[in-house]
Amino acid sequence: MTRLSRRSFLMSTTAAAGLVMLHPFSARAGAGQAHLRVLTTTDLHCHVRAYDYYADRPNDTMGLARTASIVEEIRGEATNTLTVDNGDYFQGNPMGDYMAYSHGMHEGDLHPVMAAMNALGYDAGTLGNHEFNYGVEFMDLVNARADFPQVCANFASSLGATPLEDTLHLPPYVILDRMLIDGTGEEFPIKVGIIGFLPPQIMQWDRAHLHGRFATRGIVEAAEAWVPKMREEGADLVIALSHSGISDAPYDPMMENASLYLAGVEGIDCIVCGHQHQVFPSATFEGEGIDNERGTLMGKPAVMAGFWGSHLGILDLMLTRDGDGWKIDTSESSTRPISRRNEDRSYTALAEDYIPIIDATAEAHEETLEYVRAEVGQSSVPLYSYFALVADDPSVQVVSDAQGDYVRTILEGTEHDGIPVLSAAAPFKAGGRGGPEYFTDVPAGPVAIRNVADLYLYPNTLMAVRITGAQVREWLERSAGMFNQIEPGVADQVLLNPDFPSYNFDVIDGVTYAIDLTQASRYNNDGEVVNPDAHRIVDLKYDGAPIDPGAEFIVATNNYRASGGGHFPGADGSTIVFRAPDTNRDIIVRYIVAKGTISPAADGNWGFAPVEGATVLFETGPAGVQYLGDIQGRGINIEPAGDGENGFALYRITL
Repeated sequence: MTRLSRRSFLMSTTAAAGLVMLHPFSARAGAGQAHLRVLTTTDLHCHVRAYDYYADRPNDTMGLARTASIVEEIRGEATNTLTVDNGDYFQGNPMGDYMAYSHGMHEGDLHPVMAAMNALGYDAGTLGNHEFNYGVEFMDLVNARADFPQVCANFASSLGATPLEDTLHLPPYVILDRMLIDGTGEEFPIKVGIIGFLPPQIMQWDRAHLHGRFATRGIVEAAEAWVPKMREEGADLVIALSHSGISDAPYDPMMENASLYLAGVEGIDCIVCGHQHQVFPSATFEGEGIDNERGTLMGKPAVMAGFWGSHLGILDLMLTRDGDGWKIDTSESSTRPISRRNEDRSYTALAEDYIPIIDATAEAHEETLEYVRAEVGQSSVPLYSYFALVADDPSVQVVSDAQGDYVRTILEGTEHDGIPVLSAAAPFKAGGRGGPEYFTDVPAGPVAIRNVADLYLYPNTLMAVRITGAQVREWLERSAGMFNQIEPGVADQVLLNPDFPSYNFDVIDGVTYAIDLTQASRYNNDGEVVNPDAHRIVDLKYDGAPIDPGAEFIVATNNYRASGGGHFPGADGSTIVFRAPDTNRDIIVRYIVAKGTISPAADGNWGFAPVEGATVLFETGPAGVQYLGDIQGRGINIEPAGDGENGFALYRITL
């Protein structure tokens, strides 16, 4: 579909001068053999610098500027390199929000993340699901200034009878005409095909921006149609940029994490994975077709490079001349971190800043700092999420309060006036997905925009659904999948289900309930009923009385949940009665401004039902110890239980 002009692969002058130790593949390559290193980033989420705008301080665990310095080092270790990005690049921190909501993007503007990527020099990239959070028009303005091609084979303005007849928004693939230098220094032409994919679930997650205008196909279905076309056009090597995770769950044509099955598509040579914010190869992933020792999926080289620039993913390919083309003879998959965690839970930087990126993003950095430091009000109590998965929580409470207040006001005088309003909110920074420091922690006192962005990470818009009491119960049953099943009389059982993301742990304010952990989870992680006789939600009450299954309720939530994100009963898009023009963050800001001073005390509307003789363990950030007294003061029998893994603190709860 798209072909770039012929040029040589990037080659470091230091490497050419023999001043850098070569990778073993490069060192042993002979005539007709060439070492190609594919350098990969994924899920940057606008982290162009080693700076945490939520905490307003430098952070050595993040930033493309740090990853880029490793890229330059790697380029000096191999004769031939390609650099690719795997999507989710411009949304995910306050800089991304500032560019979308305060600064704005106009035709010809250069977004800081694109300035950074151009400074590093990418060869190709694809889209991720978060590229659509600000709308397709905004995405197109950002991408218009890319100095590299972007591809996506399963996102279209309309679908045809077959994938080849789809009207795609971007080219499905690009074929790069390059010159490959073999072990003797001789140059040969090579055609490298790069094809991109994103999760088809974007049609649910960003329904407000996409419904009625765009469509998606399953990842594997699109690949099976387009990869043969790439081979027909002469691609010697096909690299799949898969903004999709790794799962050995049974195949589903529209599955979200489809990289394992994508690797099984004939004609694909290697896979760049992402979306899950994990590292591959690693022990995180196991199952048939997943080989961590060799770094392969279905026998194909594969890599996943963490998130926020935390790692550089590397596919080392030893290519052998095959007639007039090339084939992979041997491969290695690895990642290089930009930091190392120390025993005292501090971090040591393993990479320096890449100055061209620092220079290219200097103005946007200063503007973002000014943006996040603007005060909007005061809080009389600290707002923290260290214990949000085990107790009612002030950081979730303020979100629920703001959402409920907004919806009650907006529905006055409508056909929904008088129907009880509940509010569903989840702790985004909990569960340890981003490490032991990745928790909300806002001290009592001034509340700035950066604090609101910390409370509510995503640029979701508020929506309201109208559902029954029976659906409220099932919604909570789905949420209770956060926890493992607990056996009475057994000490120190692991409480949290590691495969359940905290953003799917909805707490519904306006009702009271308990969670019976002795019951199996009624739903699996895909929202399917797997234990129909299990009922974890007990003592569910509204206004002090058992909830009426047939009664109707309005639930304030966000566009992701209301449109089917997370597969929650009663939230599949068909029950939406109100779509707000405002983001949930803006609503929280207005709520704080209107109140002046907020006091979001957790009201204890949920908790665990007693389990005789059982204790459970869970991990949280070590800084949470300063709030332990608050939790104990609510009657929760909780105590420190030593150090957890990877810098986390361990706690024990007696149920």
